[in-house]
Amino acid sequence: MTQTAIAPQSVPVSGGARARKSAGHVIVDSLLAHGVRRAHVVPGESYLDVLDGLHTSPIETIVCRHEGGASYMAEADGKMNQLPGVAMVTRGPGAANAHVGLHTAWQDSTPMVLFVGLIPFAHRDREAFQEFDIKAWFDTGAKRVMVLDHAERASEIVAEAFFAAMSGRPGPVVIGLPEDVILEQIAPELHPPIPVATGGMTNADTETLVAALAASTKPLFVTGGNDWTQKGAKQLTRWLEQHHIPAAAEWRTEGTVPFDSPSYVGPIGYGRPRPTYDLLEETDLLVFVGTVPGDVITDGFLCRQDWNKTNFLVTMDPSLRGRSGPVSRQIVAKPDGFIRDLARIEPEVKPEWKAWTARMRAEQESFAALPPAGPGDGQARMDTLMANLVPTLPHDAMVTFGAGEHTNWAHRYFPTRGYASMISARNGSMGYSIPSAIAASLAYPGRRVVTIAGDGEFLMNGQELATAAQYGATPLVIVMDNQEYGTIRTHQERHYPDRVSGTQLKNPDFALMARAFGGYGIKVDNDQDVPAAITAALQAIDEDKVFALIHLIVEQRVKAY
Repeated sequence: MTQTAIAPQSVPVSGGARARKSAGHVIVDSLLAHGVRRAHVVPGESYLDVLDGLHTSPIETIVCRHEGGASYMAEADGKMNQLPGVAMVTRGPGAANAHVGLHTAWQDSTPMVLFVGLIPFAHRDREAFQEFDIKAWFDTGAKRVMVLDHAERASEIVAEAFFAAMSGRPGPVVIGLPEDVILEQIAPELHPPIPVATGGMTNADTETLVAALAASTKPLFVTGGNDWTQKGAKQLTRWLEQHHIPAAAEWRTEGTVPFDSPSYVGPIGYGRPRPTYDLLEETDLLVFVGTVPGDVITDGFLCRQDWNKTNFLVTMDPSLRGRSGPVSRQIVAKPDGFIRDLARIEPEVKPEWKAWTARMRAEQESFAALPPAGPGDGQARMDTLMANLVPTLPHDAMVTFGAGEHTNWAHRYFPTRGYASMISARNGSMGYSIPSAIAASLAYPGRRVVTIAGDGEFLMNGQELATAAQYGATPLVIVMDNQEYGTIRTHQERHYPDRVSGTQLKNPDFALMARAFGGYGIKVDNDQDVPAAITAALQAIDEDKVFALIHLIVEQRVKAY
C-alpha cells in the first residue's frame, strides 16, 4: 500500500510570534498550500473576507454569472485533476443554485469542494435573511458537510475537506463559512495536506487475478471514474496492448485507453453500439477499474446479473456504492495503485485473446469510421460537421458536453487520446457543456477544446460565454439546434406515440448571441456551408484568440406545438 499527497507550496506549521490573520485569509492561504490554481465564484456579502484574501493571492478568481455555472466549472476542474475543483457561493439562493454541480460531482465521483457563505453565527436559528440549514440541504449528496464554527480551525477544515474529497471514492465536500467567524483573527499557521491512500493488490488479490486470467479466454477491462492520472492510464494501455486484452470505457469517460489503441473496443452506456452491450454478457472475465457496474452500464440493472459470472471490481470505495451484479473479488485500490501492481503480472498471451480483441476492435473501428466529408444538399447535418471537424483536430484535443442526443456524435466520432480528453456529466445533467468547456480551456490554454451542446441545454448556462470572454477561454462551441428537447421527444415517441408534449422550442440566433458576448459566431442552415463555417470558426480562435460558436440548424422531426 502507498499513499500520496498534494505537495504543499508553503506550509508553516511551527509556532512563533507571527502577525495574526483573519480566518478568511487563512482559508485562502490553505487553498494555495494545497495546490489550488483557481476558484470559481459568484460573490456574496456572506464571504467577503475570503474574496478579500483572494485579492492578493496567486489563485485565479473566476467570476461566474450563475452559481450553477460556477459549480459546474469546479466539478469539471476536479475531473481533469486529482485535486478537487473549488467553487464559492453565498447562502440560501446561491447555495440552491450551486446544488446542480454538487449532484453531478456526487454521482460522477468527482473531487470538489464547495464553500458557502452563511449568516453570522449569532443570527443562527432566527430566520435571518437567506438562512438555511446547510447540513439538511447537502448531507445526503456530499461526502462531508462542515461548518467553520471555530475560527482557529479554518486551515484544518480545508485540509479535512480536501482529504475527504480525494480519499476513497472521490466526491464533493461542502464547507459553510459563517460571515462573522471568518473575520476573526487567528494564528496563520497552516494545516499540512493529509496523505491519501492509493491502495493496491494484496498477494491474495494478485494470485486470484492471475488464476482468473489463466482460466479466461475472453477477458475484458472496463475503465471509468475520475481518479486517474495520465501516467496510470498510459501504463494500463501498454499492459493491455502487450497482452492483447480489450478495454471498454464507462459511459462518457472515453480516452483513458486511447481511441486509436488496438485494445480499445468502445464505450458502454446509453446510445452505445450493440457489440459493446453483447460483450458484457459474452466475456468470461470482467475487470472494472476505477468504477463499478452501475445502472447505465448494466442497462438498468439488467445486464451481467448472473452470479456465476466472474467480475473483479477495482475501487477504493469499500461500500461498492452503485454496484450491480456479481462480485467475484473487490480489489481496494485507486487505478494507479492497481496498475502499478498489475504491471508486474505477465500472463501468457493466448491465441483466443488475440482473436477476441481483434474482433471487437474491428467492430469499434467500423462504428467510429467517419461519414463522408462531402456535404450534401439541404439541411445542415451533424455527420457533415464531424466528418470535416475531426481531421483538423490536434492529437491532444478535448471534448466536453452535457446531456442530450447531440452527445451521440461525440461518443462515436471524437478522437479521445488520453485521460480527461472527454469531460462530461454522467448524471445526465443539462447545462454542463459551456461551463465545462470554459474550465477545460482555462486549465489547458494550449489545447483545442470543443464542446457540443444541444439547443435546449445551451440556454441553461449559455450566459457563461461572458465568463469565457472575460478570462480568455477559447473553446469551439457547436450548438445543434433541432428546436426541441430531443432525448425526451424520443422517449415520448416510444411511450406516447403521436402525443408530443412539452418538448418543443423556439430559439434565438445563437451566433448573434455569441458575437454579443465578444466571441465569433456563425449560423449554418445549409449542409454545403458546414466546411467553410468550421474553417472560419477555427481561424477566429487561432488568430483572434476568442471563443467561436457554430449555430448548426439541423432537421427537426414533425413539429407538434
